[in-house]
Amino acid sequence: MSTQEATVNPDGSTTFTTPPEADASSGGFDDTTTNSGEFFNTTDGDADDAFVGAKETDPALYLGLAFLFVVVIVIFMVMKRRRQEDEFFNQLDGEKFNLKLPAAVDEYYQIKDKCMDQGWEPGQKAEGPEGSATGPHRVLAQALMKRCIADIPLVTHIQKESAGMNKLYSNSMCSVKQWRSYQAAEQMVSTEVDEVRAEADEIEPGWSQVIWRQAMQYHNMLKQRHEMEAKAMAAQAEKKKAEENKALMEKRREEEKRAKELAAEKAAAELIKAEEREKESKSAFGTSGSIKKGFLTSKPKKK
Repeated sequence: MSTQEATVNPDGSTTFTTPPEADASSGGFDDTTTNSGEFFNTTDGDADDAFVGAKETDPALYLGLAFLFVVVIVIFMVMKRRRQEDEFFNQLDGEKFNLKLPAAVDEYYQIKDKCMDQGWEPGQKAEGPEGSATGPHRVLAQALMKRCIADIPLVTHIQKESAGMNKLYSNSMCSVKQWRSYQAAEQMVSTEVDEVRAEADEIEPGWSQVIWRQAMQYHNMLKQRHEMEAKAMAAQAEKKKAEENKALMEKRREEEKRAKELAAEKAAAELIKAEEREKESKSAFGTSGSIKKGFLTSKPKKK
């Protein structure tokens, strides 16, 4: 077993030296020295390098986090916008396609039941008293025409919206609920059109071919009449208002004229009073400017 001598250097390092007898046993190797200061310095430097490397972060990580944040914001905005669009379409569902058949439909079936109680049968020709103005055939025909005219706004509304709704649905620009609401309204109107035609053929065979055209003509005539009546009423109201304004202006002119006359009369009265006072003051003095005799003497009281 070899022994080594330890020598402490002035700089604090330690040197281990093998004695000469140890050289022979060690096979003639040179002295081996170990500097503990260099060892600790080397170890501390490696540790610092490892610590600095652990503190450094790849910039790509920050870019990835920023990109993920932007993606989350975009997804949130898209979902919010879609939610708002769905709410908007849901509102449109109830406004545009919440259609109901007019009351004339139920009235027609009530009149039809009464006419059948009076002996009218489907397909029966209008002959004799039944074809008169008060006969069941004529009354039922008038009721059906009234029903058909009342249906015209629904038919025109669906015809107007049909092309637009089909385009929106083909481009995925409307909600499923809105599309189904439109389809339900279209089916209801289509069924009503077919029922009116069937009822028309029961009253008068072949009438189904022209009843809707006749109803459209009557509807336009009634619409024009209502518009003319509305214009006439508006013109009459405007004329009445103009007459009232004219009368009010005349009344104001009369009031202003009367006020001027009263002001002139008042001014004239004041002027007359001023002249009278001036005359009285002049008569109180003589021509020479002296006071008139007896002017200041008191008159005896009458007993």
